[in-house]
Amino acid sequence: MRITQTVVAIVLLQIIAVIAFVAPIRAQVTDPQAHARQILDQMETGKFSAIEAQYDSAMTTALPAGKLSDFWQQLNAQVGALKNVTDVSQKVVQDYQVVTLVCDFQQATLDTIISFTSDGHVGGIRFVPHRPKAEWSAPAYAKPDSFHEQSITVTSGHWELPGTLTVPAGDGPFPAVVLVHGSGPHDQDETIGPNETFKDLAWGLATKGVAVLRYTKRTKKYGAKASDDPSALTVNDEVINDARAAVELLSKQPKINSKRIFVLGHSWGGYLAPRIATGDSQIAGIIILAGSARPLETMIVEQLQYFAAQPGGSSEQLQKQLAAAEESEKQIENPNLKSTDTIELVGAKVPGGYFLDLRGYDPPAVAAKLTIPIFVLQAGRDYQVRDADYDAWKKALSEKPSVQFKRYADLNHLFETGTGMATPSEYDNPSHVAEPVIADIAAWILANGKPK
Repeated sequence: MRITQTVVAIVLLQIIAVIAFVAPIRAQVTDPQAHARQILDQMETGKFSAIEAQYDSAMTTALPAGKLSDFWQQLNAQVGALKNVTDVSQKVVQDYQVVTLVCDFQQATLDTIISFTSDGHVGGIRFVPHRPKAEWSAPAYAKPDSFHEQSITVTSGHWELPGTLTVPAGDGPFPAVVLVHGSGPHDQDETIGPNETFKDLAWGLATKGVAVLRYTKRTKKYGAKASDDPSALTVNDEVINDARAAVELLSKQPKINSKRIFVLGHSWGGYLAPRIATGDSQIAGIIILAGSARPLETMIVEQLQYFAAQPGGSSEQLQKQLAAAEESEKQIENPNLKSTDTIELVGAKVPGGYFLDLRGYDPPAVAAKLTIPIFVLQAGRDYQVRDADYDAWKKALSEKPSVQFKRYADLNHLFETGTGMATPSEYDNPSHVAEPVIADIAAWILANGKPK
């Protein structure tokens, strides 16, 4: 589709694997929706220099002067002139106010997505084909009458994270699993577009007799305040402390077998699962679902290289992003990196200490030292976490009798069925975690863990 290719070629790509912004929160823009309408009006009337004067530093680098004008002309040539705006919505994403304007052009309806920093600068402008949000519906394998759900709060220090405990019908005690999110700020369902990966897992596993605890990630609820000192943020604040608190909370719940509590980490959560389990005797086993085995900065460069190899991927904009990511990778790997340094990684300003905390961390090697059962699952169509990662897990763990591996050739990073190598646009299609994945995880949990 020509529109999609143009969008990928011109505007900032959104990469799933991106960690939270840690810049201090400033005074909020009074009316982001009015500001977004003004930006759109300025584009329509050709006042591009007025818009460019409002860019933040990352946007100035990503979209130099004159590029927005070029893009607007190309867009109008393809979809015609703007007719009207039919809807406006707003949400907070990390420190950004993100406004979506549903725009009717002469030949297509597009979402104009404009992001504002907390001091009112323009941090992003995107145009994507409008697609009404599909409501999540239960997968066929989930039987709501076979379980019940209750609200629960995971407390870690003074942070309180809302969550849901899904418990099979019956007296129990049931084995249980804590779900740990991928990178970036996620809600408790790990919602990506119309897909809710963790809700699929919770309902599917509970149907088969496994209790599930899922919760909102700290960086989703608290943003830049996810650490008492944002400049000293580490994965302990972002992920690990909360996951362990969730295990502790789960162990105290009625109908839960406290000696059979597992941790399932997806993507970044899988990368950190061995570290979560290290030193926590309450964890009976870990499940690594598309868990990366290599550093985040390496994965981001690889993803951008993948995009660059796609049709239309040779754009100047994407090449600049790739060059910037490669430079960030060098900075992160620099032996002279200091905790007080700031690294800009795909638009996120991250303290050097975040990466120093992970320096030398080898997830498969750490996992090899664990004495608990481990289940590693890989999706064959995953462009984010590749077979190179899966092979690293196998190399480190294949001789351990308590470790099981499973690769699903036709699944993507969300463990949804498809054909060909996945792309970001596939995540916009409503789907569910494939039933064999649910069945395999449930069977593994039921067969493993400490005795009752």
